[in-house]
Amino acid sequence: MITQLQGKLVEKNPTNVVIDCNGVGYFVNISLNTYAALPEGEAIKLYTYLQIKEDAHTLYGFLTKAEREVFVLLISVSGVGAGTARTMLSSLTAAQVRNAIVNGEVATIQSVKGIGAKTAQRVVLDLKDKMLKLQDFADAPISTVSTHKEEALAALEVLGFVRKQAEKVVDKIVQAAPESLSVEDIIKQALKSL
Repeated sequence: MITQLQGKLVEKNPTNVVIDCNGVGYFVNISLNTYAALPEGEAIKLYTYLQIKEDAHTLYGFLTKAEREVFVLLISVSGVGAGTARTMLSSLTAAQVRNAIVNGEVATIQSVKGIGAKTAQRVVLDLKDKMLKLQDFADAPISTVSTHKEEALAALEVLGFVRKQAEKVVDKIVQAAPESLSVEDIIKQALKSL
């Protein structure tokens, strides 16, 4: 298994790079987040994942170990292939994906192209505990704001409000005072505006 590559960046495209490692060029698929952070034509190091199938050996590269760990967990979920996982890590950062899964934000996962409602729910259900155990995120705080927001939206839906309308109102409330609001405060303020 090839776990990392260190060499000169020869070619750089939004979806892939070629890295020259002592005269051997490796074609590596990357996410847009990795692409944005790569320097031009310098020595680089990518953490990699080699996917072996009957018809192809495909190499995926990541700027951080955390992004690679999230990718490996995502492709372990039934219905999520390497292409979908890479799209998810191009739309959201590894930390955003992790926080969305840990906080049960199915809507955030579903907002990624190619992810339906059932797949998003399966991702959250299958990976919530595993994401909490990731080493590279051990000291990363989990956002209580998004948890409170989701709980408030769920309560408003139970009360009969349309989620899209409620979400607009709740977003405004959370942006005005993100850290200081409890779930109850968000719901009370939202009821006044809906």
